[in-house]
Amino acid sequence: MASSKNGVHILVFPYPAQGHMLSLLHLTHQLSIRGVAITILVTPKNISILTQLLSANPAIQTLVLPFPEHPKIPTGVENVKDIGNHGNGPIILALSKLEGQLIKWFKSHSNPPVAILSDFFLGWTHHLAEKIRIPRIAFYSSGAFLTACFDSLWRNPEAVNPRSEIKFEDLPNAPSFPWDQVPSLFRRYKEAESDPDLELLKNSMAANGLSWGYIFNTFYELENEYLEFLSKKIGYQRIYSIGPLNLLHGPEQMNVKSDSNNGEVFSWLDGCPDGSVLYVCFGSQKVLKKAQMEALANGLERSGVRFILVAKPLTAEQVAEGFGSVPEGFEQRVVGRGLIIRGWAPQVHILSHRAVGGFLSHCGWNSVLEAIAAGVMILGWPMEADQFVDAKLMVDYLGAAVQVCEDGDTVPDSDELAQKITESMSRDRTHRFKAMDLRDKAMEAVKVGGSSNKDMDRLVKELDQLLYLTRPNKNV
Repeated sequence: MASSKNGVHILVFPYPAQGHMLSLLHLTHQLSIRGVAITILVTPKNISILTQLLSANPAIQTLVLPFPEHPKIPTGVENVKDIGNHGNGPIILALSKLEGQLIKWFKSHSNPPVAILSDFFLGWTHHLAEKIRIPRIAFYSSGAFLTACFDSLWRNPEAVNPRSEIKFEDLPNAPSFPWDQVPSLFRRYKEAESDPDLELLKNSMAANGLSWGYIFNTFYELENEYLEFLSKKIGYQRIYSIGPLNLLHGPEQMNVKSDSNNGEVFSWLDGCPDGSVLYVCFGSQKVLKKAQMEALANGLERSGVRFILVAKPLTAEQVAEGFGSVPEGFEQRVVGRGLIIRGWAPQVHILSHRAVGGFLSHCGWNSVLEAIAAGVMILGWPMEADQFVDAKLMVDYLGAAVQVCEDGDTVPDSDELAQKITESMSRDRTHRFKAMDLRDKAMEAVKVGGSSNKDMDRLVKELDQLLYLTRPNKNV
């Protein structure tokens, strides 16, 4: 693999949400072992997320800055998991207040970074980079298809009519979405009342299109049409598809079977036939309403399919707001055929077990890539954010998934859900074969000589060249 000859120094700025942060930490690890000198910026309550990364890469430096106040963010909240997806806008705007401290840090550094690598939710860092006179590279924890849609929306948000179907006629396949399936952050921007922060949010997101380079947690064989579309649209080749990052060995890899609870899960899976188990999980943020959870449980029970259901423990406030946990008596009725995991689940390891043949998922991008890496068919239930775009890619364009429900407020019909689960798990061979084909392509992409491996090498080489092409000016 290519390595930095000069230990070129970059600043990495992740966005504090699990779906965004973990994939950028994967990339940070890969750059570090290739000799790139890295300072990673976090706020105090997010430093613990870096523990394994820093343990595996002692050379990585940290820059810990206090989380700025914002009237819409409760005191002590520094991560999206503690406020929910509706907090994305306020968190983006709060973090933009760090600009002055970052410029001060840059001016005082003996070896300042030659580039800023930041999450696409932190588009305002492009303007920071301009002031410091270094390039900014946008990291997309999402796919190129979503990025192409997002870029179109944020370039001219005033032209988007929320009362009509949103069409992207210039994109490959000319996709269209009803308004309530457009990415949540953009919808909240359009639907919000007059707010002085909104112009700052729009400018931050639009600034992504001005970045020196784009890095995607995807691979060419999965999204070649959209990667090529973006390259032509921006007019240069500094687009790097380096995923799936979860297929690359990282410091977070651990022997999950050593945990007693995990041991029970894998012992149970070991006793199940190949491809017979449906894994059900909706990510780290989403909690189902009581009626949705009851419909899901009934559908699983009536399907006759073996399953693992991940159910998050609820707070008293969530119960009062109408969110639901596993119905009383359900676990006893499905004993031996179904397994309930309350809390965190070792998802990557479960999906890669030979007994797992399907994944009932919200279609968040990380979950999509983990399913692809395991060769597991997705049964999609997109609910918000990027999930409708991801589902369209997997269901309509790639045929490696089936859709069983949609929308975060929909209560599925239990009998229909049961039938879709049964048919998908017992008789659906086409989608399974396509899922396994995508797995093979993903594996090839990250191997030496594969498309993602080549792009990772190209990225390191071009970062190294920045040491000569840029001369950071500390007098800003």
